[in-house]
Amino acid sequence: MNKLYLKTFLITLSFCFAQSLNQDEKEIQRFVENKTSEAIDFLEKIVNINSGTLNIKGNQKVGKILQKELDKLGFNTYWVTYPKEVKRSGHLFAEMRGGKGKKITMVGHLDTVFEKDHPFQKFVRKGNKAYGPGVDDMKSGDVSMLYIMKALNHIGKLKDMNLTLVFIGDEEKLGAHYSIVRKELIDAGKWADIGLGFEGATGIETGTIARRSASSWILTTTGIQGHSSRVFSETLGYGAIFEASRIINSFREELAEEEYLTFNPGVIVGGTDTNYDPVNARGSAFGKTNVVSQAVTVHGGIRTISIKQLDEAIKSMKKIVSNNLPGTTATIEFKTSYPPMEPTKANYALLNKLEEVNISLGYGKLEPLDPSKRGAADISFIAPYVDAALAGMGPDGSGAHSEDEWLDLTSFPKTTTRSAILIYRLTK
Repeated sequence: MNKLYLKTFLITLSFCFAQSLNQDEKEIQRFVENKTSEAIDFLEKIVNINSGTLNIKGNQKVGKILQKELDKLGFNTYWVTYPKEVKRSGHLFAEMRGGKGKKITMVGHLDTVFEKDHPFQKFVRKGNKAYGPGVDDMKSGDVSMLYIMKALNHIGKLKDMNLTLVFIGDEEKLGAHYSIVRKELIDAGKWADIGLGFEGATGIETGTIARRSASSWILTTTGIQGHSSRVFSETLGYGAIFEASRIINSFREELAEEEYLTFNPGVIVGGTDTNYDPVNARGSAFGKTNVVSQAVTVHGGIRTISIKQLDEAIKSMKKIVSNNLPGTTATIEFKTSYPPMEPTKANYALLNKLEEVNISLGYGKLEPLDPSKRGAADISFIAPYVDAALAGMGPDGSGAHSEDEWLDLTSFPKTTTRSAILIYRLTK
């Protein structure tokens, strides 16, 4: 047997091995496919309950519906709540402690960006698409998590597993600093070996091995107020608006080409008299064309692929800020909200295991998703503590955070089945 033939034979053998499903796995697939209509009806029910982040009762109502189903499966379920000043629903936790295999923490969220006064409120089905608030981001992922548990229970394996399911109540807008409202989630990450995030997939042919961070920054510049005829002079200098413009443009010129680093000045308020509210991202300004500007506030965001990249970007941005134009001052402050989920070797290895399942089901090979195509998510809070993590495990959809948000209903049984089989294989 020559080397070329041997190599081809081994690749073919490996592919054939990956294609095989055992009887339990075939039964998982049958169960999920048979329950798809039921799952979609369940999804419609919870999509039609408004659970905007600030709607505490709505979030709790959706959570209690899921909690009731998980209780039936034998989970230990409980709510984690916070003081009234946090003004959020808290989180639903569900634990199974069977003592076998890898310990897995699965993450979803109950809230959506659509509050009670938003016109987008109803689930509407059009053929193989469903439209509705949170149908993609991420109530379909929550339903998928539930039906994975039902499938594993159906084959009699669920009670042997070590699982923690977390349904966050303020993913879209944190009610307090993450050290407060993500403490229990982080603890669940420290307990686990594997982390899986169930926000939507971006196609059955991709896997998410990394997600970028989400942080913010506020730039403040000052100038010397005076008659504009003396702007650029030694006595008045350049004014606050020119200084802010220099800094923002220098960010673009010096940092914009770095891979996976993005920063966006979302709002700017400047003039003689200014007022800015960072919580609501609103402000007002007064100024005149013949008066040198006295104050500017710029509020922006920054995303990075790693903590190292964030630290280096902050260092570079602070250096740019410190090189002031004559007659001006400038300061910049950073606030970290979501850490990155870094693309580790272990994450790639876990993706390979998911690919084996994908091939077994006839869905083909998987490619790592470009991290620039995904935003931040709660999986990033547990990713530093687990051995490996994957995100994007939920059904496929698009248009999140818009009135065109939709879900591909044909993807639901596919992503749910492959996730269930992955968990089954990891916990054997």
